[in-house]
Amino acid sequence: MATFALPLTTHPMEAKTAETLPVEGGPWQYEPKWDGFRCLVFKEGGAVELRAKSGKPLGRYFPEVVAFFGALEAARFVVDGELMIASAGFGALQMRLHPAESRIRKLAVETPAAVTLFDMLAGTDGEKMLRKPLEERRAALEAFAAGYGLNLSPVTRKVDVAKKWLAKPAGNMDGVVAKRLGDPYSPGERTMIKVKRLRTADCVVGGFRYLAGRREVGSLLLGLYDDAGRLDHVGFTSTIPDDERPRLTARLEAMRAPPGFTGRAPGGPSRWATERSGEWEPVRAELVVEVRFDHVTDERFRHGTKLLRWRPDKAPEQCGMEQIRT
Repeated sequence: MATFALPLTTHPMEAKTAETLPVEGGPWQYEPKWDGFRCLVFKEGGAVELRAKSGKPLGRYFPEVVAFFGALEAARFVVDGELMIASAGFGALQMRLHPAESRIRKLAVETPAAVTLFDMLAGTDGEKMLRKPLEERRAALEAFAAGYGLNLSPVTRKVDVAKKWLAKPAGNMDGVVAKRLGDPYSPGERTMIKVKRLRTADCVVGGFRYLAGRREVGSLLLGLYDDAGRLDHVGFTSTIPDDERPRLTARLEAMRAPPGFTGRAPGGPSRWATERSGEWEPVRAELVVEVRFDHVTDERFRHGTKLLRWRPDKAPEQCGMEQIRT
């Protein structure tokens, strides 16, 4: 096995979440936060390894990316970037995590992936660059990318430009990351700052789940009406204040009635599904809540949402899928 300039166990530098972009304590470099798979690319001779943020190998699922970096004349390097499929969204990346090699090869041709680079951990001469300041690493990365025509993430030192990225993200951009120009690369440490683009939607409550071991509501199941007028399940919110649970439980139990959702329903086939996750109580589609969310994949909230407020002023039929479509 090849000996790379850095161990394959090297973790990518991470970010802590903030609500606003930092200005003090810099100077800062701002760059887009991409919605893909974080990926470290290691090369030594003809050997190429792709590693996810978790440390798991990704090369098997993205053979076209391995082949691309393997064909570069540069014999060695370690770079940090985001693995994305420009022609599709995050769902297309998830489809690659498939056990059948034939399926992966087919998708590699139909929806090829690429890595957008934003940091350099080891140079083409094998020099380890972790201790060098970001300003020097970025200069080396730009020279490397220019020499081989690689995808390079844009950067700016102007916070006003970064705010525009945050207000109107393009493509697979879903926020902004801020890095200090003088900082070294700190594997596994949250030394960067990320500000996500957060959006809100008014959703219909189509059902609920109980807390584990308690007959109190644990989460609200959320729905939006599709173009055909069917109520599709799009996600959940569990940020319910404890002192409101007893009263809300009584209210929801009094509203229990099937089907809850008239289109896509909760509890469908999923690699994450458990016996308990399939259990839910349908209610009449009468209540509307406003929630805050970050990512949407295949017209579903990818993560849990934050309950902001109840919307008694809004009719359920006004809660359409267009709210979460890009």
